[in-house]
Amino acid sequence: LTLPQFVQLMDNFVGEDISLPTVKRLSAFIKGEYKQTKEEKMKQLEKVHHMSHMAQRKQLLEALFEKWDSNARGSLDLKEVVAVLSRFKGGMGKVALMKAKEQLFSQYPQLSRVGKLSPKAFQTFLELIASEFTGSEDETIDDLVRFLTTRVEKSHTESLQSSARRKWLQDIQQAAETSVTSMEPVYKAVFKALSQDMEAHGDNKRISAYIALLEENQLSPEQGQVLLRYVACTGDDAPYVLNQVLHRDMKGVSFAAIDQGKPIYVPKVELHGNIHFWNSDRPVEERKGSLLVLPLHDAHWRVFGILGLDTLQDQCEKSIFLTHEITFYEGVCHAFSKAYHHICMREHVLQVAVTALDWLYPRTPSIHTVTTYLVTPGKDKVLQRKAKPLFSLWQNYALCKMITTDNTGQKEIHSSPVALLREENLLRDYLFKCIDSSEVTLTSVHGEHHIAVPLHDLSRQTLGIFDISIGQHKKLPPEEQKNLQKMLKMAQAACSEILQRSLEETEPTDVLEAERVVNVRHAGILFHRFMLQELRECV
Repeated sequence: LTLPQFVQLMDNFVGEDISLPTVKRLSAFIKGEYKQTKEEKMKQLEKVHHMSHMAQRKQLLEALFEKWDSNARGSLDLKEVVAVLSRFKGGMGKVALMKAKEQLFSQYPQLSRVGKLSPKAFQTFLELIASEFTGSEDETIDDLVRFLTTRVEKSHTESLQSSARRKWLQDIQQAAETSVTSMEPVYKAVFKALSQDMEAHGDNKRISAYIALLEENQLSPEQGQVLLRYVACTGDDAPYVLNQVLHRDMKGVSFAAIDQGKPIYVPKVELHGNIHFWNSDRPVEERKGSLLVLPLHDAHWRVFGILGLDTLQDQCEKSIFLTHEITFYEGVCHAFSKAYHHICMREHVLQVAVTALDWLYPRTPSIHTVTTYLVTPGKDKVLQRKAKPLFSLWQNYALCKMITTDNTGQKEIHSSPVALLREENLLRDYLFKCIDSSEVTLTSVHGEHHIAVPLHDLSRQTLGIFDISIGQHKKLPPEEQKNLQKMLKMAQAACSEILQRSLEETEPTDVLEAERVVNVRHAGILFHRFMLQELRECV
């Protein structure tokens, strides 16, 4: 138990009406009766040491990845890494390298197809190689890190460029973390990153940028099973591009980029002959410039849309995209994908909550209200400003009220939720205690009893909270309590399944990733699926 968990356990155990002398007697009893054997103490110390050691190793390998990923692309070329590693210890580790590569492909099935190493896959690869050598795995990891560090050199200018670019990519991540379920701040952060990089490292070119996502083509399938809908663009292009739809049978290179899964660069659009110009008012003689279309990949390297950039607004005839710029734009695509799917995940969690509450209300008439919250960062900046986990460590956090359900089952979904901060909501401090401990919290506010129940992510951090009010009842009737527990169990199982599916190691299910409506419906179905599975097990 962590300290907050222990305090919460004791708080729930003693209740609210207990006297101070009784609390002191309980404290003395626990101090006197709690015994820890020498073996238990050693085991606990070993566990703490192991966790600390693994955290240090992760930090070391992430720093190595960043050194190699100098343009902040977000992935490394597997062939390039293997080619360098084949010279490790004078080529003596080639057998270990091949064995590790086979194991890596079994853990990350898409790697054999795309040949790109994410930070996580890169770390796994090095650990697999180290495990194939005799002797200390830690020493081999250290040797690998030293070897790989000496194989990449960056000038001071390149280091500054890389540092600035990573900061802009982190701003995209932070926009996703703080925007709850809105994509608008993410789109703005993407275009701001592109603009800042163009000013700092791109000769101040004037560019247009746009994001289009794949959707199932339900209205005119004869034009192709999927279409591209332009959901965001730079301001000047909005009248011509925003909400437009591109079909496969129309001019353009976007579907070629999607099919090939790699960027397509057209240095001179006027000579290409297969470019779709959204602004039909632009004179033919002004339709000059470069076009770059980059596919957007999810964690499983499935394409779900495109990021497009062009220089048609730039008057300079030699306005082209350089290799280091294109590589950075791939990093922008990677950052956007993580942000987009983080927000999708939150939408799915909320759909699970809606479905769970619909199931619960007819079965628990004693419940007065249920308020569903999502946890987001507070006013302070993110502590770990690295573009790795989207679930970062926050200096403080806020609670966003997303769904309010009354005792008739009527729901109010808050499309523009207000963030609740701890220091401004002392009467709701029990909700923040629930986050601190990641455990159920019981309390009473103005005579009304509340049960705050956390929804956990895969590391048991609090992702959201059900704040259940049962009025003046101190507890629910046994049958209603049983139904509440069943609902909470199934909701957690459904949320864990959603999070598990987003991991790159998990084989993707055959779902059109970009069709968010389909996925959101599927999230609600997951709750009923787990309920049915439990029913079958009981039978």
